[in-house]
Amino acid sequence: MIHMSYDNAWVLGSALVAVVTCYVAISLEQLISNIKSSTYKKIILGISGLVLGFSIWAMHFIAMLACHLPQGYSFNTSLTFISYVIAAISSTFVIWLTTRASFPITRLISGSILMGIGIAGMHYTGMMGIVLPHHLVEYNLILVILSVVIAVAGSGLSFWLIFKFKQNAYSKPIFRVIVSCMIALSIVGMHYTGMAAATFQHIESHLVSWEAYKHSENLELFILVFIACLVLLAVFSVAILELRLEEQNLQLLRANKELETLALQDNLTKLPNRLFLLDYTNSLFKEHTSKNNKIAFIYIDLDRFKAVNDAFGHQLGDELLVQLAQRLYATLELDQKLVRIGGDEFLLILENFSPEHLDSVADLILSKIQESFMIESKEINISASLGVVYFPDHGNNLQDLLINADAAMMMSKEQGRNTFSVFNYSLDQQENARSKSKLINDLYKAVEEQQFVLFYQPKFTTDFEICGVEALIRWKHPALGLLAPNMFIEGAEQTGLIIKMGYWALEQACMQIRDWSDKNKAFCPIAVNLSAVQFEHKHLIETLKSLIDKYQIQPQCLIIEITESTAMHHIDVSIRTFEKLRQLGIRLAIDDFGTGHSSFLYLKDLPVDELKIDREFIRNLAPGSKEEIILQSIIQLSNRLGLTVTAEGVETQNQADILKRLGCQQLQGYLLGMPLPVDRLESTFNSENYNFQAHKFKENHSED
Repeated sequence: MIHMSYDNAWVLGSALVAVVTCYVAISLEQLISNIKSSTYKKIILGISGLVLGFSIWAMHFIAMLACHLPQGYSFNTSLTFISYVIAAISSTFVIWLTTRASFPITRLISGSILMGIGIAGMHYTGMMGIVLPHHLVEYNLILVILSVVIAVAGSGLSFWLIFKFKQNAYSKPIFRVIVSCMIALSIVGMHYTGMAAATFQHIESHLVSWEAYKHSENLELFILVFIACLVLLAVFSVAILELRLEEQNLQLLRANKELETLALQDNLTKLPNRLFLLDYTNSLFKEHTSKNNKIAFIYIDLDRFKAVNDAFGHQLGDELLVQLAQRLYATLELDQKLVRIGGDEFLLILENFSPEHLDSVADLILSKIQESFMIESKEINISASLGVVYFPDHGNNLQDLLINADAAMMMSKEQGRNTFSVFNYSLDQQENARSKSKLINDLYKAVEEQQFVLFYQPKFTTDFEICGVEALIRWKHPALGLLAPNMFIEGAEQTGLIIKMGYWALEQACMQIRDWSDKNKAFCPIAVNLSAVQFEHKHLIETLKSLIDKYQIQPQCLIIEITESTAMHHIDVSIRTFEKLRQLGIRLAIDDFGTGHSSFLYLKDLPVDELKIDREFIRNLAPGSKEEIILQSIIQLSNRLGLTVTAEGVETQNQADILKRLGCQQLQGYLLGMPLPVDRLESTFNSENYNFQAHKFKENHSED
């Protein structure tokens, strides 16, 4: 029985050969990522596999030269060549694995096992190729298994290092040296453990015992190799665990990225949404401000999209939006971005453009939208109105740009739809638009904090006696002071805040009626204007009834004024609402009469008490004028219908005289009294002062 002993110089030489050849193989493998040609990549891959296979094979046979084998040994050429082929094939496949973009744990384990088996296969095939006369080779099974484990663990650790630091440190020579040493250590560890497992038994001798082996001169070398193998195995286990954690982290990152993408994506059309638009434009504005470049925004709004939903259903409408988004997305060029703002509104952003190019893009959008859509076997035809703005010409932030783009889009709708308009407001108009937007924003807080007050403008008989007042709302803006209704009523109607404001005004008027009734003040009835939105509100009648009961007022002390256009908007609904108000005992008036679309045919059916002639008929009123002829007809017919006629906007004594002569019963205007808060109204028209004013008016009238 012969145990292996070694020449230490040759052992060191075999290790150095393994390190050097592994370094060459790794350096060649690095070239693969830098080569674009697939043919060259395959050639380099093959060369790297052959070199790494030679590294394993050369180390084995140099180590065999370091081994003190019995005299007369030789090598079988076929088996020796086969051992190299095994090493080359396994090395080539493993190098191919390391060049992949990802390296999951399954690939790491399979590559490590393949490389380990390749190293072990090369070794034990090479051992089979040793021809030693009158000797048999016997192996310790435990050490054989250990040698394979060493090869697998060392290979796995090397591959893990290669992939983990591939992007950052792979190009550094020191890193390639470390990896080369790890691979060489795997090869050396496997070889010498495998050699320790082998004993050359003379055919006539007996089996060697472990006691004889442990006293061999190479026990120390075996112990060192064994400890190194255990370290490799432990490190390999840690590497696998870390790689598993990295995979879980990557999965978590991918999941977070998907969630982030979903948050920035419209659920229906899969286009970027408004949240994406905020982030995108912030970076876009910074970049283009520094370059002094312009950006174009095309605001796209579908014409009559609500009619499509009403006619065919929301499901078909949604499908229409999806197909539209796909159709427009297919037309996008570089530096263009399509965003769905919401509903049937989209925004196209162009970073680099010329006016001519912009016109062609807008025309293309309109033509694409006009093409028929086939949805559920139905042919849907639709058009769009476009508004165009430029950054920074039409706004230096997203909010201003969207407001101005919307204004330009509305211009397109006013021009007949299916066209585009470029925003062209003057600086004053832009400032007014911004001021209006700010006022609307402030209006929410004003309604919440009730920053309003009622002014009262008196109405007079033709004998200049007060016969009631009209309540007019004012906004006590904390920064701008007292604002007239024309500055905020339109915004209140657009936002729906007019409902709360209207109910507040009604309650204030009822409280004032109660107060004047207790003080015996002759200022009732109080007329309150209701907007069209308020008049059609479903809780109007119920609210008025509760206010009358709450403040215990006489219903006839309250007059509800409705503009002529509001009354005629839905005439049947108006008649029913008027009848319910009359049942409560509330008096009714038609305001701004003569400027709307009324008809005396409808007027006879409306249960109203008073007509208020619009001030436009009074402004140029003079004896013999056309205004006088028209007013005479209105007043005479109204009187015959039993209606009280009130003229608004009376500013001259001459106007008052003509109206009195024509039979007008009530006058209202700056000639007689302007809108005043309660305290000034009461002090100005107290009983003593009032008699003097009435006398003065009568005196002036008699002198004329």
